[in-house]
Amino acid sequence: MSKIKYILGSFADPDELMDGIDKLQANNISIYDCFTPMPIHGIEAKLGVRPSRLPIAAFCFGLLGGTLGFCLLYYTMTYDWPMNIGGKPALPLPNFVPVTFECTILITALGMVATFFYRNHLFPGRAPRVMDLRATDDRFIIAIDANDNADHERIESLLKEAGAVEVKYNERKYVSYE
Repeated sequence: MSKIKYILGSFADPDELMDGIDKLQANNISIYDCFTPMPIHGIEAKLGVRPSRLPIAAFCFGLLGGTLGFCLLYYTMTYDWPMNIGGKPALPLPNFVPVTFECTILITALGMVATFFYRNHLFPGRAPRVMDLRATDDRFIIAIDANDNADHERIESLLKEAGAVEVKYNERKYVSYE
């Protein structure tokens, strides 16, 4: 098995990157991912990235927060410490709206932060997965999985033809636990 894990094509211009994606897809070469220093309009559709499911998670967290806020008020006002204040009913629904709303927002925000960290593998003590440090500064990187695509010379020539400034190979790094 080859030690090469990824083939990285480095571009200086986003238009050349998009052209490189087109050339690779026209030759049935699967692209692992693209890394850019800024958002590029239309790159998700070109790479076939599915829409995010984060709105569903936000709705679930909001539903949980609203339910917890309402249950907290219902429990405290009806069972735990019922008080008759000025002849009001034991379950004054209009008075529950502000606290229920605030609990909904709080649980949604905290849940989305936790989901963001979980989904992006941003755990404490974890080393970042960066293919090329220049992708955070001024380069546009196409990463191609070398194990899925066997003809490395063809991939390199397609990347150079599309305008790649540099093509390099990332090697697989083995960690010893001795």
